Amino acid sequence: MVAKVERRVAVFGAGYIGLVTGACLAELGHRVAVRDVDPEKVRLLRAGDLPIYEPGLGDMIARNKERLTFTLDLREALDDAEIAYVCVDTPPSASGDADLSRVWSVVTSLEGATHLRTVVMKSTVPVGTGARLRSVLDAAGLGHVGYVANPEFTAEGTAVRDFMRPDRVVIGSADEDTARLVSELHDGVDGPVVVMDVRSAEMVKLASNALLATKISFINEIATLCEKTGADVQEVAHAVGLDHRLGPHFLRPGIGWGGSCFPKDSEALRQLANNTGYHLQLLSAVIEVNNLQKRRAVQKLKDELGSLVGARVALLGLTFKPGTDDMREAPSAVLAGRLLAEGAEVHCWDPMARPAETDPWTATVRHASPELAVEGADAAIIVTEWPQLTEVDWARAASLMRRPVLFDGRNLLDPAEMRALGFTYLGVGRP
Repeated sequence: MVAKVERRVAVFGAGYIGLVTGACLAELGHRVAVRDVDPEKVRLLRAGDLPIYEPGLGDMIARNKERLTFTLDLREALDDAEIAYVCVDTPPSASGDADLSRVWSVVTSLEGATHLRTVVMKSTVPVGTGARLRSVLDAAGLGHVGYVANPEFTAEGTAVRDFMRPDRVVIGSADEDTARLVSELHDGVDGPVVVMDVRSAEMVKLASNALLATKISFINEIATLCEKTGADVQEVAHAVGLDHRLGPHFLRPGIGWGGSCFPKDSEALRQLANNTGYHLQLLSAVIEVNNLQKRRAVQKLKDELGSLVGARVALLGLTFKPGTDDMREAPSAVLAGRLLAEGAEVHCWDPMARPAETDPWTATVRHASPELAVEGADAAIIVTEWPQLTEVDWARAASLMRRPVLFDGRNLLDPAEMRALGFTYLGVGRP
């Protein structure tokens, strides 16, 4: 793919968003330099290896190696760059606000780059950050450099597709020329471009993720009510989702949401409201429901097994969702921590997860297959809906377990079939 006008782009940050952004812009025909401060990450990328797992990303990077470079050097990244993308992490700070230290580090490093035409904010930032950043650019002698809030809406596991075929490309800018430049940068992307003011664009990302999180927490509340009334949440969710006003997306009950966006962005939006003196009651309830959902899973095992002291429990799946190796805010960490606190012995399986060498993972045992993880177990919990779990010989798995109790935290398996195999089957919102 060749762009109508080839632009020279510097991308700051080689994480999920930075790598996908850089690779996709190169795919669109632009020359891109991705800069990161982690020497090992840059070394891997230069060698053709990825520090993360994302389907299709490695092939895209290899395909565009003539237009895509990786560097530790700030000046090399900025050399002749017209557009600088900020794609660094904004984790929660001790106060609950977004920690923008990495953002400010990038922005202040641009001083002297008078050849730049635009700075594009891809990182998720609080509403009002653009105004502060505009002042910093002006003070640095970069008053002529435009600014765009361009939030990302990519999901891990489908990030490349989401960038190239998005539901929308949101561009927040104070001037038409800057908005047009960034819009043209996306020529070749199969999706509508929506232009608005900077503050509205900043709000779109936070509001979108908060609404998706709300749908998940809502169906989880309905699932709990279904358990108490004898209704089946699977049937309920299916019928509700057929309503064109509501749709089926994110109406899947489970053990709660995790990952790099939903927890952080929901909390950031709540904190943003708190800082204005307004309390987001609905969003606070959404977060509380999600926090409780993981603990309810452990309580279900306690109700079934009695005391968990000395019990062996297998966690099947550790990443926050299938198709990724990301462990950030994964429900499995809460489950493992709670089980260990209850005195259980925790065994785990996941095909891609790389848990940190910290608690609770240092106190768990990893296995190479689901069957090995459940051997001798008193209970197993399906935490992540990896497709491999649908291929397990569950009859054999039941025979390997000390007590064949299965809590299907993703409603992945058929309850009747599992009970016929001898399992005590526990689902989410299923009678």
